Amino acid sequence: MRAPTSTYRLQLTADFTLGDAAGLVPYLSALGVGAVYLSPVLQATEGSTHGYDVTDPTRIDVERGGESGWRALVEATRSHGLGLVVDIVPNHLGVAVPAENPAWWSVLRLGQDSPYANWFDIDWESGPLLLPVLGEDSLTDLELHPTDEGGELRYYEHRFPLAPDSWAPGDSLTTVLDRQAYRLVDWRRGDSELNYRRFFTITSLAGLRQEDPDVFSETHDLIGTWVRQAEISGLRVDHPDGLADPRNYFERLHSLAPQAWTVAEKILEPGERLPDWEVSGTTGYDALNEFTGVLINSGAAPEFDRMYRELTGDRRGAIAHVREDKERAASSLLRAEVNRMCRLVHDHPADQVAQVLIDLAVEFPTYRSYLPEAGESLQQAAENVDHPLLAALLVRLQDPEDELARRFQQLTGAVMAKGTEDTAFYRYGRFVALNEVGGDASHFGLTPSEFHHRQAERQQHWPEAMTALSTHDTKRSEDVRARLAVLSEMPQQWRRFAEAFLAAADFDDRPLAYLLAQVAVGMDPQPGDTDARGRLRAYAEKAMREAAVHTSWTDQDADFEAAVLRLVDHLFDDADLTDAFSRLQTLVEQPAWCNALAQKLLQVSGPGIPDVYQGTELWDDSLVDPDNRRPVDFAARAGMLAELMSAPAVDDSGAAKLWVTRQALHLRRDRPDLFTGYTPLAATGTASDHLLAFDRGGAITAVTRLPWTLAEDGGWRETTLELPAGTWGDVLSARTHSGTVPATELFGSLPVALLVRE
Repeated sequence: MRAPTSTYRLQLTADFTLGDAAGLVPYLSALGVGAVYLSPVLQATEGSTHGYDVTDPTRIDVERGGESGWRALVEATRSHGLGLVVDIVPNHLGVAVPAENPAWWSVLRLGQDSPYANWFDIDWESGPLLLPVLGEDSLTDLELHPTDEGGELRYYEHRFPLAPDSWAPGDSLTTVLDRQAYRLVDWRRGDSELNYRRFFTITSLAGLRQEDPDVFSETHDLIGTWVRQAEISGLRVDHPDGLADPRNYFERLHSLAPQAWTVAEKILEPGERLPDWEVSGTTGYDALNEFTGVLINSGAAPEFDRMYRELTGDRRGAIAHVREDKERAASSLLRAEVNRMCRLVHDHPADQVAQVLIDLAVEFPTYRSYLPEAGESLQQAAENVDHPLLAALLVRLQDPEDELARRFQQLTGAVMAKGTEDTAFYRYGRFVALNEVGGDASHFGLTPSEFHHRQAERQQHWPEAMTALSTHDTKRSEDVRARLAVLSEMPQQWRRFAEAFLAAADFDDRPLAYLLAQVAVGMDPQPGDTDARGRLRAYAEKAMREAAVHTSWTDQDADFEAAVLRLVDHLFDDADLTDAFSRLQTLVEQPAWCNALAQKLLQVSGPGIPDVYQGTELWDDSLVDPDNRRPVDFAARAGMLAELMSAPAVDDSGAAKLWVTRQALHLRRDRPDLFTGYTPLAATGTASDHLLAFDRGGAITAVTRLPWTLAEDGGWRETTLELPAGTWGDVLSARTHSGTVPATELFGSLPVALLVRE
């Protein structure tokens, strides 16, 4: 597999198409990018803003530019010598609009007689296919309409096909419905009664059976064409944990695209190793948390623990929150999946079987296991479960040929994701810079030695894995986390503002208010910025509904939500609160810029293949999706890049970040031989802990960490870094160094340095 030197992620939409991406290639080439990395390009639901709801895997999305846009982009990347990496979605298809999905429409019309019946993971033995779309169980709003195919069933804007010859003159609605392969039911029954596999709790995304070679072949035919015609150089595989057999899937994919650089969107828990799949590594959530973690003052953990308990009244830790919220996910949100597994166990009471499965899923320490290998997670979970049926069920759950074991492996990842990222990370906010995809909210930052150890491991085992700082799935962008990291250095100053913010809240959920206070600091909205106010209000709405403590997506409490949004408005309208906020932000601003530059350089120059998420070459204050998919002003970035001739000032323009990104990407692309190893370099002197450095095999990275504390303690003073023999030029500052270099000289222009031996 030939890895690119770096990637640049683009989010395609109807407003930013493949043709627009083609026009952007000259800028990306000038930036130093190695490959253009696209969000899904296959035909998705009309109006989709993300593309993960693919409806027809046999053609390119029309709204995103279609075949002509694809041709233009392929030619543009070829002419500039860039690779092209595509995000593919093997786990599911979008079924929100059945008429847009030919395979799903056929299954609804013909049932098990459809040539596509084997595509979808449907439990036909349980009865007709349940479609949870009705507002209530009443059928009074259903209508029959004639068509050339024999008729349709319509419910407001929803359309469903009728089976051939299932509607004759004089037939009642009930009679016609009974003749269909599906049943329309109340939407609330989806979480408990659904009989097809879905993506997490999203009923509009139906699971595919990629374990069937025919399904793989038919859904990957166009991808195979791209590979044979050398139009793409890499693949990013979405959510492999949802598949029945990820190893087998990646073996098939490797056979289809043996030369493609392939990475898996696999979330690794701390200490977990990626299975030995036919991939170059993960998409980088593990790395993301390391790059932020080493910039956090880990010694502040006790003070932040105490502060969180005192200000919010929440005395539970992250582990307790995760366990509780995983239990809710397994027993309620994902009960349909548990019930389907119970139907596979005929010799024990279903309620007892369900309890064992739920308990095991709650205690599962990783997203899933991959039988027959890596069964340790199941054993670890079993040690914390006490039930008379445990031993009997474990025999089956350890058998990779047993359908019960296969479905349990698919369940645990969904339980982990829904319980942790989508619930606990909104309920527990001791320090939300840690509440990130693949993160461990109970572990307060990384020491430099821990950081070096993890980078050395990546270089040894997965040197071509993708690394990331921001993605379309991150809860907060890289620069928001960089700002939050500064708070770990100034707990007293942070506490003063947090107390003022919480005092302005007139609702009974102090943990939520504490979370919003941190997000506001990370986002740094300016007074009078109506766009920022709207974005922060939208975030607050999503956060409180995801937490589902007082309100939720399905059961909104209008009074509570109004109170939360009033608190957001106070940040802009209350003079005293605005003043307190401004005072804190003044302290945070410059250390935050330092952190953002350090974080970016660590990622771009460190082990792995760095991905730059669209627009983040400048300061970026994006929050969770859909906020992080906002349009990017590429023209402004291209104009700024064209004018950059030397290291700019570190200011609110973001030019310094663009410069660091450009210089580091170009060095990686022009001199890949300098990035083939990893050796930590230790500084000496009073402030040595503030200087983090490593040698990649000819390129030396040095960054400043914990900058606010550094300044408060008197600066670098006599701190130095001993360089290997020779004269070293800094591609960021144009300065040269040799021997023992004072930190004040090394960081004379910027708080980061990237050195190459002359």
